[in-house]
Amino acid sequence: MIMDGGGQNNLMTLIFLVAAVLIFLKLRSVLGRRTGDEPARFERYRSERAAAEAQAAAKADTKSEPKAETKRDGKVVTLPRRDRDAAAEGAGARETDEARSQRMTQFAAGNSALARGLISVAHADTAFEPADFVRGAKAAYEAIVSAFAEGNRALLRDLLSPDVFDDFAAVLDQRATRQETVEQSFVGIKSADIVDAELAGKSAQITVTFVSELISAVRNAAREVISGDPKRIKEVTDVWTFARDVTASNPNWHLVATRAAH
Repeated sequence: MIMDGGGQNNLMTLIFLVAAVLIFLKLRSVLGRRTGDEPARFERYRSERAAAEAQAAAKADTKSEPKAETKRDGKVVTLPRRDRDAAAEGAGARETDEARSQRMTQFAAGNSALARGLISVAHADTAFEPADFVRGAKAAYEAIVSAFAEGNRALLRDLLSPDVFDDFAAVLDQRATRQETVEQSFVGIKSADIVDAELAGKSAQITVTFVSELISAVRNAAREVISGDPKRIKEVTDVWTFARDVTASNPNWHLVATRAAH
């Protein structure tokens, strides 16, 4: 939930879109009490994302390339164009394919299948940086899970594709019909690891396993706890797949699939 202007551009320009109905049932059982700072946290998330984009844009080649501007949260953010002429950048301006492959292999830490997938993605999108991607994915994961827990439709609409938003909204409607309330405290993310990567045609797909900790409970209309425990930390494991069209000018990654860990 982003790509040109260097690897740092991946960090906070991820806009992730959630799919797959199974995650709804799982999230409903693990989402809990509001902590009171959700609006501030979401605003920090947006501000940090915009700041990262601006910083990455400032590092982009400014010698011969015009910049496109867009407004985000009332601020003008300069975004580098993806259609710049590589030949005009000069020798050594870009990382070599060999160096990039070595870096992806090192990140994969002995997982040859993952290394091959990362290399294919990195060659198709030379701005891709897996470490930055993971940091951005963690921020988006917390934002999406927390927004769904508290029923923050405005934020969900900003982060989800229209059809996925409709699915989330349907669950929120069912919750309202049953007069159920969700209480959540998002304790934190223990780990977030890239477990798979591939280039399927023009679609780069990265799968991340998240292990998070939540204090959560669902109450019925009588305020009775019907699932979860408002006094216990629960560990949750989710596997989310993000994708983006590497040929598109739109730099955003989208959450396209979710599943529970085996």
